[in-house]
Amino acid sequence: MRHLIDPLDFSRAETDRLLALAEKIIAAPAEYAHKCDGKILATLFYEPSTRTRLSFESAMMRLGGKVLGFASGDNSSAAKGESVADTIRMISGYADIAAMRHFKEGAPFVASQHAQIPVINAGDGGHQHPTQTLTDMLTIRRSRGEISGVTIGLCGDLKFGRTVHSLVKSLVRYEKIRFVLISPEELRMPGYILKEVIEPSGHPYQEVREMEEVMDSLDILYMTRVQRERFFNEEDYVRLKDSYILTPEKLALGKRDLAVLHPLPRVNEISTEVDADPRAMYFQQARNGVFVRMALILTLLGLEKGILEEEG
Repeated sequence: MRHLIDPLDFSRAETDRLLALAEKIIAAPAEYAHKCDGKILATLFYEPSTRTRLSFESAMMRLGGKVLGFASGDNSSAAKGESVADTIRMISGYADIAAMRHFKEGAPFVASQHAQIPVINAGDGGHQHPTQTLTDMLTIRRSRGEISGVTIGLCGDLKFGRTVHSLVKSLVRYEKIRFVLISPEELRMPGYILKEVIEPSGHPYQEVREMEEVMDSLDILYMTRVQRERFFNEEDYVRLKDSYILTPEKLALGKRDLAVLHPLPRVNEISTEVDADPRAMYFQQARNGVFVRMALILTLLGLEKGILEEEG
């Protein structure tokens, strides 16, 4: 039994095969409409979510399966003090696979240690968000034709952004990736990501404060919001929340085939005027998340052979 807790739980080869399966589903969704007949997905969301929770539910329903779960820890026995370990033990008797989002870093990993069903990390605090990473990589692959060789600008909250941290960990496994890190001083990429992930990979990177100075060099611009929920000080949040706003004027500096990504939700870091630009791919990116999660559910349930390598 395999889980997906960290983006690196899957090898690069396994990741590529899963993304290829997602593309097959996009091309012929009807062929997969009954693959999960009789299967149940549990969505255990201790933290609010729209896209991730609903895309998991949509994915399972499109595969012919069913869904049960909760959308807030307040609506579960966690409010009574039940541990994650006990919850997943109980859920293992109700469902065939579980997706868990938790405000505590490491909670999905703890769940995986006590589960009798596959567990998917749907986001844990400021730590990891592997299914968003798979979604991002599928979008890059479909926009560029491949992942290797891209110059990607990561813009905004690079300190607390779990989506950014997960994406970087996965992208370093591909060839000729160049990272451009765009952020205010207070929200720079954490030192451990630079020293333990990017630098050992040998991929070049640069840190800048203004997106305008690097726009013309980017193949991918990955925007992020400044997350109020990650700040302890409201004054710091108010001061930094409008640090970077992508406007049509700034986008005009980019390449004609630039792809603009955003994990969403958007607050105001991308002007709504940008939405009409064909380079704006964030809503397509959100849709891609359904197909990635369909592929992941099939893979972890063993319903699609040859994706995961046999251990040992």
